[in-house]
Amino acid sequence: MVKLMGAAGFLLTLMGISGTIDHLAAQPVMGFLLNVLNREVFERFELFSGVEVYANLTVSVLGVVVVVLAGRLGRG
Repeated sequence: MVKLMGAAGFLLTLMGISGTIDHLAAQPVMGFLLNVLNREVFERFELFSGVEVYANLTVSVLGVVVVVLAGRLGRG
């Protein structure tokens, strides 16, 4: 379970960084997976209008927190 949590955190981190790059400039590398939050979620809700970069960076910070938490839980 800890490995799954670490993998999910790593994926969130990549998605946040990739979404930030995609919002600032076109980012074609694995865009169908890594930019799904930026293209499908943040663009559709008015709540995120104008703050997409901050939303993507928040996702990446949340991913780092999940990875660190998984590491601490794994050590017991």
